[in-house]
Amino acid sequence: MPTYKAPVDDTLFLINDVFHIDRYGNLPGFADASPDVIEAVLREAAKLSEEVLTPLNRVGDKEGCTRAADGSVKTPTGFKDAYRQIVEGGWVGISAPEEFGGQGLPATMTVMVNEFLCSANMAFAMYPGLTQGAIAALLMHASPELKKKYLPKMVAGEWTGTMNLTEPHCGTDLGLLRAKAVKQADGSYKISGTKIFISAGEHDLAENIIHLVLARIEGAPAGTKGISLFVVPKIMVGDDGSLGARNGVSCGSLEEKMGIHGNATCVMNYDGAVGWLIGEENRGLAAMFTMMNEARLGVGVQGLAQSEVAYQNAAIYAKERLQGRAITGVKYPDKAADPIIVHPDVRRTLMSIRAFNEAARALVMWTALKEDVSHRSEDEKERMSADDHMGLLTPVIKGVLTDLGFANAVSAQQLFGGHGYIAEHGMEQFVRDARIAQIYEGANGVQAMDLVGRKLGKDGGRALMAFFNEVQTYLKERADSDAMNVYLKPLGQSLAHLQEASMWFMQNAMGKPDNAGAGATDYMHLFGLVALGYMWCRIAEAAIEKLPKANGSAPRYSAKLVTARFFMERMLPETATRLARIKAGAASTMELPEEAF
Repeated sequence: MPTYKAPVDDTLFLINDVFHIDRYGNLPGFADASPDVIEAVLREAAKLSEEVLTPLNRVGDKEGCTRAADGSVKTPTGFKDAYRQIVEGGWVGISAPEEFGGQGLPATMTVMVNEFLCSANMAFAMYPGLTQGAIAALLMHASPELKKKYLPKMVAGEWTGTMNLTEPHCGTDLGLLRAKAVKQADGSYKISGTKIFISAGEHDLAENIIHLVLARIEGAPAGTKGISLFVVPKIMVGDDGSLGARNGVSCGSLEEKMGIHGNATCVMNYDGAVGWLIGEENRGLAAMFTMMNEARLGVGVQGLAQSEVAYQNAAIYAKERLQGRAITGVKYPDKAADPIIVHPDVRRTLMSIRAFNEAARALVMWTALKEDVSHRSEDEKERMSADDHMGLLTPVIKGVLTDLGFANAVSAQQLFGGHGYIAEHGMEQFVRDARIAQIYEGANGVQAMDLVGRKLGKDGGRALMAFFNEVQTYLKERADSDAMNVYLKPLGQSLAHLQEASMWFMQNAMGKPDNAGAGATDYMHLFGLVALGYMWCRIAEAAIEKLPKANGSAPRYSAKLVTARFFMERMLPETATRLARIKAGAASTMELPEEAF
């Protein structure tokens, strides 16, 4: 059976020593997030993840969810009790406003906790995770009446939430959407249509499920400009908050899928279901994107989370599995063979995953802090800068962290040899579960095109230039540091590659858009490598500062410096390859006629 230990100390090091959360004390909620509170929350989340959710991960995978003839769905054994503990612990509403029953802590806290939950049991963690996304959309766009009616129960976790976008004939191209909304005399709407791939669409964990549904009001314009967003409860809610009759929404079937078996992925049928408009008519896509951006950051966390738990189990196995002898001579003469951790290629695999995990965690945390600034700061300029960061980095985090998270799960599985292919060790489940993160909430090719096609030139390239300026300023201010030079020089070279790639697009993609399309994924990964390299510089700098007084923790900080050096020497040079691919253009990619494929 696989194991998991939440990386609490590493997370605390990042939030306290790398990102200095104490400097955000002027923002609402941050004053309550003292070091003691943060540590207490993280250690409780770790306990829940390790002791309750991890043992249920394989159970959920083997049992899956089952649908009865009446459309009701039963979750795997143990999920209901685990979800009860989520509700009792107030985990859904950690960062929700206190006026709706939340704890008002920074959103960054929720992101940190969700990594632990996803590593322990990704399928289970999606139930509260999707609810948090629905809460965010309602907070930003719903009327006071709708907020009062739905948010307290959702924040408490007593009701869960979903997002309903995809239809059988349209996924990314939501302009093709057919779900219909007909306005009623009382101001409500009757929603009809079918939605597919709806995670947590029906289950037995909560007494009500609040669906956020995209539909087109009768007479609305075609395309994305005519889409509205509605709140559609599974069970009708009275003005006093009491539950009434069943609404006209049901689960038509459960998808049989590759992974995340413990989460109910549903086909949802809306047969004149009663719903209420969220925000303005025909402005639903903008409102839903609040939830989508939240979800994309969350999916990036899933990629990191599966990489982390796969790494932990592979590292344990590599130290225990006896196979062959070290090429430099016998290391364990008292044993029949040396453990495979002695082999350089095994080390290379483990170091590559570890170097990704630590930097990816920092990148997520940095961006989560920007999200807090964008929502909580009273300074308009600060909010704008944070929004720019979120818009630019969200597709990078979603695309790069899930691509590499899956690749790392496969690499960790590889260390087990044939045992990695057997269910007993749990590695093949990590691979299957990690795979979906590259696909949902916008497939990664779409994320790359969003980055290149929309985000780079937005507002005259303001966000991109701000990123370049921040990294360049960081490099210049530390140019005289001998201790940092081994990290700074490679980052400077890779930043130059990113700048050259950006300029190449400006010169070669305007007239030939296929050049942008052919190079988008390479650009996204090039950007990701530079962002991860920047994180490693900041991690290394903090570790160097901590070392002189580290005492018993010195080996941990020294290990970070070695891992940072590995990233700079073995992983960051890939930016040169990515740049070469981008500059090759689209000619050979697009030349073959369709019939040749």
